Amino acid sequence: MDTASVTEPATKVPSNPERPTWLTRNVKVLSGVSFLQDAASELLYPILPIFLTVVLGAPPAVVGAIEGVAEGAASLTKVAAGRLADRFARRPLIGAGYGLAAVGKLLIALATAWPLVLVARVTDRLGKGMRGAPRDALLVEGVPAGQRGRVFGLHRAADTAGAVVGPLVGLVLYEALDHRLRPLFWIAVIPAVASVALVAAVRDPRTAEAGSSRTRTARTPWRSLPRPYWRVLAVLLVFNLVNFPDALLLLRAHDLGLSTAGVVGAYAVYNLVYAALSYPAGALSDRLPRPLVFAAGLVFFAVGYLGLGLIHSPWAVFVVLPLYGGFAACTDGVGKAWISTLVPDHQQGSAQGLYQGATGAAVLLAGVWAGLAWGTDGHLPLLVSGTVALVLAGVLPAVTRSGFSHR
Repeated sequence: MDTASVTEPATKVPSNPERPTWLTRNVKVLSGVSFLQDAASELLYPILPIFLTVVLGAPPAVVGAIEGVAEGAASLTKVAAGRLADRFARRPLIGAGYGLAAVGKLLIALATAWPLVLVARVTDRLGKGMRGAPRDALLVEGVPAGQRGRVFGLHRAADTAGAVVGPLVGLVLYEALDHRLRPLFWIAVIPAVASVALVAAVRDPRTAEAGSSRTRTARTPWRSLPRPYWRVLAVLLVFNLVNFPDALLLLRAHDLGLSTAGVVGAYAVYNLVYAALSYPAGALSDRLPRPLVFAAGLVFFAVGYLGLGLIHSPWAVFVVLPLYGGFAACTDGVGKAWISTLVPDHQQGSAQGLYQGATGAAVLLAGVWAGLAWGTDGHLPLLVSGTVALVLAGVLPAVTRSGFSHR
């Protein structure tokens, strides 16, 4: 099956001609949900490696292993949730996913040893895995393929705006609370719970048909997914084998001499760049071939990793991490939009779930090998990953040429 044979359903013309076709109620509500949840997650994420190593006494290898195992657990859940999203109502899956994430944050607040942090992170990531594919399928419901870059770009911008607000709030509270870390974990629970409540405003066409046989779409095998989808997935899997969790990047920043407040500030600047560029990158991918925009993101990735591997001055982190923000902006939402245009609507959940699950499993392996190879300062895994990404940036457009179509 080729991308040309994928027909998108007719979409209704909006009653208000001034409102963009792609800016649906679900896009706005789910963007708000993600903003709140990411504000909660990113309030604690930049301090978690420091909390683990300094407060709980865990070695750096444990930091990479915890993040890798957590992402691996999410990967399995993403695949299963994607299949369920094509057969059942999606809103309950989304609500349960955000609920588990809130529970995970509560467990971190209670942790007195690193094994409980592992349980907490796995719970949090299971929630992420459960909500991701159903949410992304609802985001593109009724949106033409040529406008999906904008959808995912706006959603990632809102999500990452939360990642800017969260660390900044955390930084202010860290200073106000006399440099105590644990109270911040309790505060992070508040926006996490608020995001769960907002899911009630999501409109799910299948909810109205609950209990009816129409809620179940015929299960289609993964082998029926189009050939270009598999080609793109294979290349992105290779990349994610060198894309280890950002927690290790923050640990590197701390090892270079940044204080806890400095690490949080640098991470906030990174997320500010990510948020600012997400929508423009998504909109650009609606006009240019998405592999080209994604490849540009890999160049930013290479600059970020190679830069962190080579620098020796703490202040240079504030130059390198913002450049690394261009990677996330050009790949996260763009990748999802790219995948969404390679499959028909009735396979959106399965395709997104398999894509997100498989790449998450690759990140699991990346976290493990990078944590084991970290040594005293982590420069070796950073240099290896940056070099591989630079090579992939050059070959990606050619290898995925049949996946260039984005309309």
